[in-house]
Amino acid sequence: MRRRSVLAAGAAGAAAMAVPALGAAPAFAAGSPGPAHRRRLEIRGLDISSLPKNEDLGAVYRRADGRRADLVDILADAGITHARLKVWVNPADGYNNKARILPLARRLKRAGIAIWADFHYSDTWADPAHQPKPAAWTGLDAAGLTRAVYEHTADVLGALKRQGTPADLVQIGNEINGGMLWPEGDWEHWDNLAAFLKAGLRAAKDTTPRIRTILHLANGGDNGLYRWWFDNAVSRGVDFDIIGLSYYPFWHGPLEGAAANMADITARYGKPCLIAETGYPFTLDSEDATNDIMNSPAQLTDGYPATPEGQAAWMRAVADLAAAVPGKQGLGYCYWEGAWTYRAGSGWNEQDPASGNAWENLALFGFDDRELPALKALGRYRG
Repeated sequence: MRRRSVLAAGAAGAAAMAVPALGAAPAFAAGSPGPAHRRRLEIRGLDISSLPKNEDLGAVYRRADGRRADLVDILADAGITHARLKVWVNPADGYNNKARILPLARRLKRAGIAIWADFHYSDTWADPAHQPKPAAWTGLDAAGLTRAVYEHTADVLGALKRQGTPADLVQIGNEINGGMLWPEGDWEHWDNLAAFLKAGLRAAKDTTPRIRTILHLANGGDNGLYRWWFDNAVSRGVDFDIIGLSYYPFWHGPLEGAAANMADITARYGKPCLIAETGYPFTLDSEDATNDIMNSPAQLTDGYPATPEGQAAWMRAVADLAAAVPGKQGLGYCYWEGAWTYRAGSGWNEQDPASGNAWENLALFGFDDRELPALKALGRYRG
């Protein structure tokens, strides 16, 4: 996910993301257990990729009663099981690379939180509308890119394992609706894309044999996209463990569509799924001058106001959505960048310290730095 990434690649079966018109009462796919079914979810994750930069710029985090604490300790106490960390190759600001991930992984390990590595195969944001190659890989042909994917994946995961913090989960690509490493690996070059995916998957298993691999698309309510994409991948022998979905109601449609898609793809491909990204605002106000992604009542889902309580209710709905996948094939979910609170200099554009944060009203900490009720809903409701 990234700011204003609201267009999927123009692939067969894929639809553009749009702000949906939502009904008042969410429902689940026919025959599903429904929200009353109290199944525990194995993965209750939080993406904290921006934490090192935020902390370096002075961010603090507080418990609900106002006491200042280490963010990682707050997450552990809230019941978070996995921390998702995006991996860039050579970012302009020096964050989200191997050097920054390793010390954060040690902190997480001490707190008992598992590592979820999210490889973008880029120096910057990768998402449905942007999949730029790392600058150092620009001159490589398809064979060279395949080797680079393997070496980069093995380098980072191997370093994590050697320091005693092996990753439990790994994404080979981020929201790769239209492929990755454009143009060589875009949706018009499926054989190249399959080779890149196989290289990353092989590197993951070679370095960390027990790791679980994820292939991750956005547009979690678009069943046509998922069938088209995974039919292409499977037909080319791409093997993986888990299907990952991004699901934001303001872009990806009502809960019913996501429930139907998750039920279908887990049965069709014989793989479990998880919601790799979600988010919801606790207010429509902004703490900085940047126009936030969520800024209008028209973007909200009926029954879930932009309040701390509404945000927590949304987290319970997403947990119910994952738990309702037939055959217990919904492993859990991850909230995107829940600790990305506003700090001057920690903005969307890693090349521009003056860029703002368009996400702080969707964080799991308020403008007063205190944890919000949604954090414990995330960790404890299905824990």
